[in-house]
Amino acid sequence: MNENEPADGEERAGNQAERGQAQDSPGASRFHNEVNELYPHEDSGGHLGNLLTDLGEKNLYDAAAQCNRCGYCETSCPTYMLTGRETISARGRNQFVRMLVEGRAKDPDQAAESLSTCLLCGACSSVCYAKVATPDIVLEGRRSLTGYGEGFFARAAVAGLLNAPKLFGFWLKLAYLAKRTGLPRLAARMGLYDFIGMPGLAEAESSIERAPLRFAAELLRKDPALAPGGKRGVNWAYFAACGPNYVFTETALATVRVLKRSAGDGVFMDSQCCGLLAHNYGRLEDAREFARRNIARYEELKAEAGDFPVIADCSSCAAFMKSYEQLFTGDEQWRPRARAFAAAVKDILEFIRPDQAPPAGPAAEKAGRVTYHDSCRACHGQGIRLEPRAVLRKLAGKQYRELPESDWCCGGAGAFAFTQPELSGMVLDRKLRHIASVQADTVVVGATSCLAQIGSGLRKAYPTARAVHYSVFLDEMSGDNAKIIP
Repeated sequence: MNENEPADGEERAGNQAERGQAQDSPGASRFHNEVNELYPHEDSGGHLGNLLTDLGEKNLYDAAAQCNRCGYCETSCPTYMLTGRETISARGRNQFVRMLVEGRAKDPDQAAESLSTCLLCGACSSVCYAKVATPDIVLEGRRSLTGYGEGFFARAAVAGLLNAPKLFGFWLKLAYLAKRTGLPRLAARMGLYDFIGMPGLAEAESSIERAPLRFAAELLRKDPALAPGGKRGVNWAYFAACGPNYVFTETALATVRVLKRSAGDGVFMDSQCCGLLAHNYGRLEDAREFARRNIARYEELKAEAGDFPVIADCSSCAAFMKSYEQLFTGDEQWRPRARAFAAAVKDILEFIRPDQAPPAGPAAEKAGRVTYHDSCRACHGQGIRLEPRAVLRKLAGKQYRELPESDWCCGGAGAFAFTQPELSGMVLDRKLRHIASVQADTVVVGATSCLAQIGSGLRKAYPTARAVHYSVFLDEMSGDNAKIIP
């Protein structure tokens, strides 16, 4: 059998899905608002009320029903293109959710593989003529899976970030100290992570090259130039996302230096986690609480300093904050406040203009051949494609190389690399081959999960190249990256 042909079970699932869509029940409209077989009414608090799509506000059924199974998305879906399996294609996932809502498939766990293998990259939505919100639809399906979001690490991380961030930071520093001893690497070689049923921990540990013992927020709070202090007319506020704050601290510090040089005075927002982790792991009320706290902090600063953009340097977090309104579709008090906050959010990738970037110089020569990887939540989630390329072409000049399939996911996708290591590895391998095809020395990225995934892959398979965050690259090109923040 051809490796791209669907297995018999998958073909039956695909046919069942097709029949489910073709049967236009006269009572189909009852699913719109009155009946949802995917989850009983008492569980509805664990789900979004409505989805905000390109075609307007839709409930889950109407959003999934926008997919007419044309298949145009399949050539852009990494998991389908690499496996040829209909059940793990974008249209297959949408159809599974529609069948669950309609009650044609009775057990959500039957769709567990289909839903859990989605990268949530949004490539399907980008090419879809109806702009079907597949990532949001898939997440709604996941939230109905048995035990979803109840794993120890997901619960502990969300609870720590929300209720005890200092304690969370303390435990993380202990983990980093342990990493510096080399014990986690020894445990991986001995197979202890496999023994305890958590093989993903080995990948997680190896993806972090440096283990910071001082987090970015701790350093930024000490900078008097970033304190609000009743300032008026500030030009930006920096939002410290968890990746730059807790893992890639050099990214956060570089972003602030770039903002100071390019845009003048700003403030440190001293934010909490944006809530993306809680949102993606089914803990929606926690996600809303993160959002409320960040919105309230923004409003407090705005009352002091006037209007300003909120700058984030992880595209995944920036894209999520731009969607805050969707968390509050049924809340008349918080929805307009979330909409106003979302409108103020800017990704560092779109904020810096080419005329604000330093001219190419000796640092550009040291960077060698430069290419750019489109982080999924930048290009598909926010439509950011041209802005960073314009800046990078100015900085790298003739050394810039366009990356084939630059907007394909790298396989990082948050925790996907740890929960779906085989699929993630296949996606990453394709990305690394394209990087090698342009003989890149420097791969610029805009999201921290991409930085971890591509960086780890390059160290193993292509060690002459490096992955670097966009802010760090701009900071290096300036040549004075040690003068503003130590």
